Amino acid sequence: MRNNMAMQRKKLGHTDIEVSEIAFGGVEIGMPYGIGVKGEADMLAEREAVALLHRAIEARINFFDTARLYGESERIMGRAFRDRRQEVVLASKCRHLRRPNGTLVPRTELEAYIRGSLQESLQTLQTDYIDLYMVHYADREILEIDEVISTFTRLRDEGLVRAIGVSVYKPDETQLTVSAGGWDAIQLPFNLMDQSHGVHFEQAFKQGVGIIVRSVLMRGMLTDGVGSMHPALHDVEQHIKGYRALLGQKFTGLPQFATQFALAHEAVSAVLVGIDKPTYLEDAVACANARHFDEALLAQARAMKYPRPAELNLAEWDKNGWL
Repeated sequence: MRNNMAMQRKKLGHTDIEVSEIAFGGVEIGMPYGIGVKGEADMLAEREAVALLHRAIEARINFFDTARLYGESERIMGRAFRDRRQEVVLASKCRHLRRPNGTLVPRTELEAYIRGSLQESLQTLQTDYIDLYMVHYADREILEIDEVISTFTRLRDEGLVRAIGVSVYKPDETQLTVSAGGWDAIQLPFNLMDQSHGVHFEQAFKQGVGIIVRSVLMRGMLTDGVGSMHPALHDVEQHIKGYRALLGQKFTGLPQFATQFALAHEAVSAVLVGIDKPTYLEDAVACANARHFDEALLAQARAMKYPRPAELNLAEWDKNGWL
């Protein structure tokens, strides 16, 4: 891949960590994930995944996101980066703090549980520190447990991790994270259609909390390759068509428009893109490198958010057979 010098880097909130605006999402290289991926036969072979990670570095991506629960992702990244550790910023997430039955790990066991998960990640990633360590799905109840943030803070103080953060789904979880203080970063869903979390961006920016955006393409809904949708998604399909009128001659397509929309927000440090093919890597880099948003276009795109974001439940769509 051509070494693309235009890839910009930004500070992750108030930390001294500089991350590429595109973050390499590592779930797809570690386990079957996403629409149309049924098993290992649909995934990259390990050697191909390692080569793809190296190509990402050549494209000046330095930010790589994984998790303890992403199958083989940590192990593959450990293999790819064991001799290139200083070139990358690694983000990982601890095991879920809820049991499969929905109950929380008891407070008296939380610190040992979190530390155990971290040690597993360090060993698998073949490193002695993680740049950004996150709670994997921090719901409100988890965010309100003092032992969670106190444990993560101690890990940061001990130098086992450089920064701490949370991965959330709901806007009120973002609000609670920002207002609580102490967290360095939040990973959250945000895109043209669902801008619910955006109301908290200004406060996060003022308090130095870095924002890492995922779901920027709505699992492929905001791309140019989507054909006719299921009749139940008629309103969604029509709404997405409305964005195409804004592309003009500046944008190569809807993915570039959607990616640059997220990056146009000052509070956003990086956009997380799931990458399991060289073409996806090249497209992500190309999407980020051009700059076409001005304040007028940004305001226009913000005004075109989907009016009923609660309906944008892709997991439910998938379960219903609409995708």
